[in-house]
Amino acid sequence: MKAIMIIYNQAHTEKVEFLLDKLGIKGYTLWENVQGRGTNTGVPHLGTHAWPEINKSVLTIVDDEKVEQILNNVKRIDAVNYEVGIRAFVWDVLQTV
Repeated sequence: MKAIMIIYNQAHTEKVEFLLDKLGIKGYTLWENVQGRGTNTGVPHLGTHAWPEINKSVLTIVDDEKVEQILNNVKRIDAVNYEVGIRAFVWDVLQTV
């Protein structure tokens, strides 16, 4: 199993929700109002007057077979509007309870 965290500009909310539904991913944890800076552009998303954009983050645990599907979809979302920002990170899940 793998843990996948997707961090994205809130403008991508509907696309990410559609992605999870399309792939049959029912379980996830969502964080709203996530602040940070992108590694490629360094543009801050801080929810302030100077840097008004804000991110969301979703964490899901999936079978290994779904990883490539998720990453490919995230790449497609990013390619449509690169400036908005979306990234995905994958970790091994060794045990769950």
